[in-house]
Amino acid sequence: MTEAPATLPPVSVPAASDRNATLPAASDRNASDRDAGLGLRLLAADERCRRAFAEPGSLLRQLAYPAARRYLVADDLAGLLPRLDLLRARGYRVSAEYVGEEIRDEAEIEQVVLAYLDLLAADAGPLQLGFDLSNVGLLVSRGLAVRNTARILTAAAAHGSEVVLSMERSELVDEILPVFAELAADHPNVGITVQAHLHRTERDLPGLVALGRRIRLVKGVYAEDPGTALGRGPELDERYLALAAHALDGGARLTLATQHAELLAAAERRGLLAGAEEIEMLHGVRPALLRHYREAGYPCRVYTTYGQSWWLHLLHRLAEHPAMALRALADLADPSAAAFGTDY
Repeated sequence: MTEAPATLPPVSVPAASDRNATLPAASDRNASDRDAGLGLRLLAADERCRRAFAEPGSLLRQLAYPAARRYLVADDLAGLLPRLDLLRARGYRVSAEYVGEEIRDEAEIEQVVLAYLDLLAADAGPLQLGFDLSNVGLLVSRGLAVRNTARILTAAAAHGSEVVLSMERSELVDEILPVFAELAADHPNVGITVQAHLHRTERDLPGLVALGRRIRLVKGVYAEDPGTALGRGPELDERYLALAAHALDGGARLTLATQHAELLAAAERRGLLAGAEEIEMLHGVRPALLRHYREAGYPCRVYTTYGQSWWLHLLHRLAEHPAMALRALADLADPSAAAFGTDY
């Protein structure tokens, strides 16, 4: 028998005259959110946490799993497939990523490649794949990354599917873009993710658009120094909208990948949503917002993740919206609240 949870003592509510005095100013709250997001990103990159998560029988994994379930569609392929079908039945396009960390072991890299090939062989519907090149060989050699990605692209083409490469921390961008350009020459079904927060993206974008492949525009989730990237805030939002406009002016097939309601509203006012090919949101972050746009007639995509190596994915989701850390704590208390598909 499961032991009933202990009853919590009643909460003392401040008198009406005292409540506002305890609230921080809006500017303080915004600064606090930025700092919390940075802290979560630094935690995601902490090698000690990664090692603790990967240990057999990891206590960290066990404790965090109920919170991760909100953003992780399934633990394995068998659990993923029916949920992809459910989302398609509700009118969504779907993407899938086999979550993982940067990999240097060639046997582990091959397991990741085979996971994508198995997914393509088992899935019956239209599908887009997304993954980091650092998971398919880039940290070993450029040639291995090209060969492995080409294997997946060839299988995806036979399936009628696309592959949109993810973008990674700034130190790897100069290695990722040449791989994408090489693959784009032979594979019409390859696309690339670009991060609006990186200063270099304004210079990189015209050349990427000229390749004629899908552009997936995100804000960017990695902790970067100010000389490399903008922090979250109005300046980044304005850059995101400007990059979207430049991509559309260049004829790009553009995916607007963001969960930011105000940013999407601004994109709609400027006509960018009408020009973009689709709106994409990560599973579990703001499903009701994505449903709103689907019901308004915009093509909408759910980016799903599955697998066992979800630590980085969880921390990055919380970093994008630090208030969701409270939701994560609530999920630890009531895992049923993260039931799949509830708000789609």
